Amino acid sequence: MSYDETHDPSLESWVESANRRGTDFPIQNLPFCRFSHRGAAARKGTRIGDFVFAVEDETRAGLSRILRAANPAPPRDRLYPMDECTLLVPFEIGDYTDFYASIFHATNVGSMFRPGQPLLPNYKYLPIGYHGRASSIVVSGTAIQRPSGQLQSELREGAPPVYAASRQMDYECELGCFIGRENRLGEPVPIEQAEDHMLGVCLVNDWSARDIQRWEYQPLGPFLSKSFATTISPWVVTMEALAPFRVPRYQRPEGDPAPLAHLDCESDRLRGGIALTLEVWFSTAQMRAENIAPVRLSHAKFEQMYWTFAQMLAHHTSNGCNLRPGDLLASGTVSGPGKDERGCLLELSWRGTEPISLATGESRKFLEDGDEVILRGHAEREGFRRIGLGECRGTLIK
Repeated sequence: MSYDETHDPSLESWVESANRRGTDFPIQNLPFCRFSHRGAAARKGTRIGDFVFAVEDETRAGLSRILRAANPAPPRDRLYPMDECTLLVPFEIGDYTDFYASIFHATNVGSMFRPGQPLLPNYKYLPIGYHGRASSIVVSGTAIQRPSGQLQSELREGAPPVYAASRQMDYECELGCFIGRENRLGEPVPIEQAEDHMLGVCLVNDWSARDIQRWEYQPLGPFLSKSFATTISPWVVTMEALAPFRVPRYQRPEGDPAPLAHLDCESDRLRGGIALTLEVWFSTAQMRAENIAPVRLSHAKFEQMYWTFAQMLAHHTSNGCNLRPGDLLASGTVSGPGKDERGCLLELSWRGTEPISLATGESRKFLEDGDEVILRGHAEREGFRRIGLGECRGTLIK
């Protein structure tokens, strides 16, 4: 994907807040959303600076022209202050698939449960995934109720499980990709065409009940431990906006197998990666009561993912599975090689053996009621305007 006039770093908007340095939403971004203004019917929109601008079937390029400072007749009647808007899930999501694309995350988690064989033999040959629950996807800011399920006894090995509230709640910092173009049932999408089916990305927090997951996941994988809630950010940052931040995909270590032919092509090797930084910020109820700002727990680079979105999409459709507009693919936890790059508490606290200490004197192995998790993401490169993904927030409640 090439650059065009919409990426010009000198472009400014008649919406003055979009010209502020450091904003997530300059005119070079223009992510899509759905919103309601003061309780009115839901509408399509885009984010520009501190405002939502109503979209009337324009493309990103068309919106760029409308919102430029040079526009002699700016349609200010389509501009709505953020604090007057309610943001919604951006699309009606028919299907949701969650992958496991970070080799650092997979290796860390595997080391906890299978020290002698952290990665199973299939990991380096295909993007591991499972079918998620689309109906429980909620937009940023929605409170998350602590789920209940079957838990194993921690005191007596071999004891029967009990039904109780999860005691090991966790977040997962992920990136999601929305499908913009369908493929017909029975027709795989060649990896060379995968990017044509990708509309844009959002932040994803796939909340996880680790104790429920540990008991239920064998042999078919996670179920109730994941299906109770997944939070996404309201902004869909288009692949067009991300064009300046495309990079070569992750370089596999020497000795790793090359992807099979249907998961490999030159364009994906050269530009399959996305240079995004994802961050996890955290606050407790006590921190907020004492006016202590959220702390950053981790940050990681999305370009370090073992599998690209194009590979995930090509694999997903390789058996003829049909994807439809609005379907969501999620990357799985985004982690890097360093301890401060671990994208979930399971990794950060190393299964609870290394609690995280906070300025209030509190510590965390897993999430407590009242804890708020805030995901943020941005892309920056010299010669281009920084763009961001906004926030993906959620607070755990009883």
